[in-house]
Amino acid sequence: MAETIKYLLDETRIPKVWYNIMADLPSPPPPVLHPGTMKPVGPDDLAPLFPMSLIMQEVSTEREIEIPEPVRDVYRQWRPSPLYRARRRHPARAGSEPCGARRDRRSAAVQARGQVAHDPL
Repeated sequence: MAETIKYLLDETRIPKVWYNIMADLPSPPPPVLHPGTMKPVGPDDLAPLFPMSLIMQEVSTEREIEIPEPVRDVYRQWRPSPLYRARRRHPARAGSEPCGARRDRRSAAVQARGQVAHDPL
């Protein structure tokens, strides 16, 4: 039997929660330090930059964090797009990064300028 390459996911399968790895770490990572004071960053330091709900997600130790409905609405816009497994690239990339991982890390600034780098297999 042939392996599945094209995956069509129904909107009902859109995730309702994010997985938070912090709940499964053996010990918490060291705190982020404020660059000016070199003391751990607190919610008051982050409040000018981020909404409080996002700050609370960052410091949460719960295993699952509910995905806000407006974010799920955005996911619904893209969920009808089928997912394709890049099976043909696996042999050429054996022992290397997962397919597309390098592209994911490509600088947004380079993409914004419209520069396209040669991307050999």
